[in-house]
Amino acid sequence: METDGDAPTLEPWRLRSPRVKVWVDFTNTAHVQVLRPLVELLEEQGHEVDLTARPLSQTVAMLDRWGRPAEVIGHHGGAGRLGKAEAAASRVPALLRWARGRGIDRGLAHGSTDLPPVCRLLRIPNTTMFDYEWASLQHHVNCRLATRVLVPDAIPAERLARYGAKPPKLVRYPGLKEEYFLADFEPDPAVLEQVGADPSRVVCVIRTAPSYALYLGGSENPLLPRLLQRVSDDGGAQAVVISRTPEQAEAIAALGLPGVLVPRETVDGRSLVALADLLVSAGGTMNREAAVLGTPVWSIFEGPPGAVDEQLVADGRLRMLADPADLEIRRKPDPEAWRNRVRRDPSDLLRWAVTDDRP
Repeated sequence: METDGDAPTLEPWRLRSPRVKVWVDFTNTAHVQVLRPLVELLEEQGHEVDLTARPLSQTVAMLDRWGRPAEVIGHHGGAGRLGKAEAAASRVPALLRWARGRGIDRGLAHGSTDLPPVCRLLRIPNTTMFDYEWASLQHHVNCRLATRVLVPDAIPAERLARYGAKPPKLVRYPGLKEEYFLADFEPDPAVLEQVGADPSRVVCVIRTAPSYALYLGGSENPLLPRLLQRVSDDGGAQAVVISRTPEQAEAIAALGLPGVLVPRETVDGRSLVALADLLVSAGGTMNREAAVLGTPVWSIFEGPPGAVDEQLVADGRLRMLADPADLEIRRKPDPEAWRNRVRRDPSDLLRWAVTDDRP
């Protein structure tokens, strides 16, 4: 059910199979947000869920914050193809040893390139999810080895056919993934104090680039220093920079710019985005969270635009920023815009992920 405003009382869809064991693999920070409600729904219904994680960015810290520590296996291979291949060559066998004999009935991941090959080797049905279609190497592997590919319907089916993702394997769901995992979200106002932000000033959240992503080739965004200087020069504003790695945080802090805050601990990014006046991000999920929560958002993402972002730009919910001088630093018109968002039932997403039902 799609709704606006306050969330309605819904009777969630239930997996009517006997008790099953589902393996969920987290390989990036955003995956914790996306898959958490699906894990909780499975557990509420009496199913068993085993979690594994790859240590990258704040992934493990967010699992700990959730209270659901996972079995940490492997490492990230960096931005290059060789490093990624070497990391996969060690993590896949390690996951295979971990998964064999555990009685797993189903695998589920958002972007993990390790879960599908392990599930294929162990003949475990598995679903891969994503919402950015141009991570070609990842999708050539995942879409062929997964038994189901679940993506938003904004992505045209013809863009995915080259990866081997065609109906009935391909399932396209309505809306954005953020409308599902933010359905019951309420922002925590304490987050502003946690990051040291002054609520009487304009709060500009800045998300750094995933420089470890293969499709960015290891590059940092060249706009970032100019963007930080632009916000710093505005006496009525402050920038809260959510970095992806300790190295990024150190480099930004070393600039010594007044009004630029660089939290070192894991931050509730959803609450920060909901309460901020604007967001500038080089990533994807945080941009879409802002678009859903009604926070003005500019993208400085350098990769090819995906269909979801193309749709948000066409709808006027996302703007592309090529020059920091064009950034509009001002108060958000409606500080409680997050209350009026579209909310979708995450149990529907679970249903499309683990059964033969279609949207």
